Amino acid sequence: MAESIKEVKAPWKPFIGDIPFHMEYDQGTIFQAMEKAANRFPEYIAYEFMGTKVTYRKLLEQVRLCARAYKAIGVRNGDRVTLALPNCPQAVLSFYALSCIGAIANMVHPLSAQNELEFFINESESVTVVTLDQFYNKIEAIRRNTKLLNIVIASVKDELSPALRTGYMLTEGRKIAKIPKDAPIIRWKKFMNYHKYWEWEYQYDTEPDDTAVILYSGGTTGRTKGIELTNLNFNALGAQIIATNPMFRPGDVMLAAMPVFHGFGLGVCIHAMLISGGTSSLVPRFTPKSYSKLITRNKCNFIAGVPTLYEALIHEPSMVGADLSRLKGVYSGGDSLSIGLKKSIDKFLYDHGSPVQVREGYGATETVNACCLTPPTMFKEGSIGIPFPDTYFKIVKPGTEEEVPYGEEGEIVVAGPTAMKGYLKHPDETADTIKVHADGLRWVYTGDLGYMDEDGFVYFRGRIKRMIVSSGYNIYPAEMENILDASEMVHMSCVIGVPDPYRMQKVKAFVVLEPGYEPNDETRKQLMDYCRKNISKYAMPYKIEFRKTLPTTVVGKVAYRVLEQEEAELEKDERHPED
Repeated sequence: MAESIKEVKAPWKPFIGDIPFHMEYDQGTIFQAMEKAANRFPEYIAYEFMGTKVTYRKLLEQVRLCARAYKAIGVRNGDRVTLALPNCPQAVLSFYALSCIGAIANMVHPLSAQNELEFFINESESVTVVTLDQFYNKIEAIRRNTKLLNIVIASVKDELSPALRTGYMLTEGRKIAKIPKDAPIIRWKKFMNYHKYWEWEYQYDTEPDDTAVILYSGGTTGRTKGIELTNLNFNALGAQIIATNPMFRPGDVMLAAMPVFHGFGLGVCIHAMLISGGTSSLVPRFTPKSYSKLITRNKCNFIAGVPTLYEALIHEPSMVGADLSRLKGVYSGGDSLSIGLKKSIDKFLYDHGSPVQVREGYGATETVNACCLTPPTMFKEGSIGIPFPDTYFKIVKPGTEEEVPYGEEGEIVVAGPTAMKGYLKHPDETADTIKVHADGLRWVYTGDLGYMDEDGFVYFRGRIKRMIVSSGYNIYPAEMENILDASEMVHMSCVIGVPDPYRMQKVKAFVVLEPGYEPNDETRKQLMDYCRKNISKYAMPYKIEFRKTLPTTVVGKVAYRVLEQEEAELEKDERHPED
């Protein structure tokens, strides 16, 4: 790789101080990387969950029991297990236990629509699903359409102290529908006790390049696909996160609010900490108020989030007077951080005693997550930073190998140890996204536009393909339009992103109805109910507008840019009526 440094325009080394240019990465499994940390720091706190703290010694013990329990219910090496869980202990234990036995963790959003869950389970060919009690009905409704052998049901209350458990059952717990006593499920506590029924060998050590995790993304085409990520992918990312933060020390606390089913949450906030002796403070559900309390109560050293999280935080009344002097790192990713919002965040941090400013990063699920980060000691306005160790960036003419000059816009392509193995069951799209260049490296074509300056700093400019980013989630209009068009009520649809001060963008759908359906509130309600069954909660349209026709291009395609322009003009008129 050393010979490729000049070719891939990486003259950033003088600016990164103690950050290494090349590194050695753990060649074992995800589980083994965590196990090494547990053996080094047995009495350090591995994770904290709603007041309960668990040491590395206890974590390792519980993971091994969990691994034996999975073996006891029939999960074998190479099997896929769907984890539809928030940031909770059961997710962490399962993630490492599945790695321990050589199985693959299929990570999905627990708030996914019923039909989406069916797709995720079938696409991965999962034999088992683990989810919370509040989501049981969705799994049971689709079970007959899958090849699931087991449904394991966990509950937040199982991991709470007695005092908190009582409070939880009086509030949140009361809202959860009771599961029938004869339901064909395994409760988490009973599941964990199954370890006693497996007395044989259970650890299976997979290879560095074997698939260990499946995350989901629309890739560069907008069609949801499973992304196969390896042991090396995750272990490399974890090592890179620590290397690009030389101020980190074992025992430091990372507030893990980003979801475990996303590379940001799983790779950065959890795995990077748990292979390095850090503490991951698990946040099962984000609210600005709860988040602010955790930052101060848990004396967090590192926080990571999307721009909307920080937008909410700086306006949260409970943060008045908060002491942020313990912070060592504040990171923003998942969406572009505007210059104005960065200035607001930095001022907020300074006013609350923080010695650091927010550092913007960049990544894609195809590279687990982050692969580029603003250095701790140097900042360039508008830049997303410099590549991680052993990670190379090129700016090329879209879809080609031809590099463009410094300062010229082109497609961002990335190579390095976190580049995905490929798209699950989509070899053609894998070949379109990963290309081996003359330098011998595997380059991931991100579908993002950007440029690089002569100092090696990268700048994100936009996306080549249509995509809406709302609260850090990627939403693909074409995919949503396919769902809407499949409704018997819809003749034609178009989905766009509308600017939103909190979420950055929110989803709006324009619909032409089939003959016989009236454009009234009742039809809109029926269509929204249909959407709830087929579209994730975070991607739900905030509004459906009925139209008699939709604007089209000269070749007959829906002219979505015309609708975007109409919305922009409407918003402008609403903000400045005097104009």
